[in-house]
Amino acid sequence: MPTVLWFRRDLRLADHPALVAAVAQARAEGGEVVPLFVVDPRLWSVSGPPRLAYLAASLRALDASLDGRLVVRHGRPVDVLPALVREIDASAVHVSAATEPYGRRRDAAVAEALGDVPLVATGSPYAVGPGLLSTGAGDPYRVFTPFRNAWLDHGWSSPAPRPRDVPWADVRGDGVPAGPATDVRLPAAGEEAALARWHAFVRDDLAGYREDRNRPDLDTTSVMSPHLKYGEIHPRTMLADLAEAGRGAAGPLAESVTTYRSELAWREFHADVLWHVPGASWESLRAVVPDDAWATGPEADAAFDAWAEGRTGYPVVDAAMRQLRAIGWMHNRMRMVTASFLVKDLHLPWQRGAAHFMAWLVDGDVPQNQLNWQWVAGTGRDAAPYFRVFNPVTQGKKFDPDGAYVRRWVPELRDVPRSAIHEPWTLGLEAPEDYPPPMVDHARERRVALEDHARRPTA
Repeated sequence: MPTVLWFRRDLRLADHPALVAAVAQARAEGGEVVPLFVVDPRLWSVSGPPRLAYLAASLRALDASLDGRLVVRHGRPVDVLPALVREIDASAVHVSAATEPYGRRRDAAVAEALGDVPLVATGSPYAVGPGLLSTGAGDPYRVFTPFRNAWLDHGWSSPAPRPRDVPWADVRGDGVPAGPATDVRLPAAGEEAALARWHAFVRDDLAGYREDRNRPDLDTTSVMSPHLKYGEIHPRTMLADLAEAGRGAAGPLAESVTTYRSELAWREFHADVLWHVPGASWESLRAVVPDDAWATGPEADAAFDAWAEGRTGYPVVDAAMRQLRAIGWMHNRMRMVTASFLVKDLHLPWQRGAAHFMAWLVDGDVPQNQLNWQWVAGTGRDAAPYFRVFNPVTQGKKFDPDGAYVRRWVPELRDVPRSAIHEPWTLGLEAPEDYPPPMVDHARERRVALEDHARRPTA
């Protein structure tokens, strides 16, 4: 009897516990493993074109690693899985556990529809599965640092070995979807690309990570978020490599290993928050301003469009928003700056910005995107206080000191001297004619935001 391995956010063959379990059962029963991916219309319809195009490329890479045996079926999983199980008389369906609200509901429905055939969940997309950690009082963690300490104390297993000579089955499929057309310049997709990118980062840029990670002009961050989103690499693999790199290390390398590990812990903290509070994907976890503080109407919509298109008149904000549209990715420091500008300079709710990011990001991931937006907006767990307002000029001068990042993405400013690159309006009549003046006065809007915060509901 064959087993089914249902790929979801685990598009790889190495360090894949569900694959190990599926192969072990198939061998014990003298059967084969059917590698399945379901094109779920519910998820396909709400994903932006860049993400879908990347997913299609990742599936092609996975199919190639399976010698063309990836079985793709279209339809609702609750219909597709039982039909396939009956078709091939499968003994079990193996998966990596889903942790997000929709995935948990979907899997519960699929398990019920499968009846006597078990849906076997082994592992998850995280080093420590969401919901596993709790405080001494048995409550979910609300603050990051205690969560990280508990996460480190809990630890994680070593990477799962990749099975050899897997008995892959040859079953009819609908073919790997082509994915939508997009002008976004996508990174290389697939497990091989993920490992190559990660190994290059560890070799070339890890030692300087702590010092350089906030510099969008240097291109020295790992850019592993798209690969983590689709599970082309597991964080457990990365943590093992970090441990090896840090063994006996001192100075900048040791500090960078600790810092990068903490960034992975933030990813798992956000997943844990969403596990306990599913509504956090769209509902603020706490109020920071009264409802009447948010801008509405045509002027608010026009302001949003200017922000989304990179026409705010603040160079570092515009560079970041144009980077997003060009490559479907944005440097993390710039994600914070642009989010702060939308919420606290334009007084627009974080949900509008989060939706725009999800439409364009290749790495668009519900817990990471939504909870990071809530962090900047001051509405989430262990979030930045609302009165922390990023000054776009100061941020540009500090983290893009020579203006290289701005010049790369805002061609109108390429000839502006370094001294004015983050404040081109100070050039007066010599300011570029094709670049807009600042759409708002940051100092004034900061005061408005703080005054609104003082009126916040206290109950």
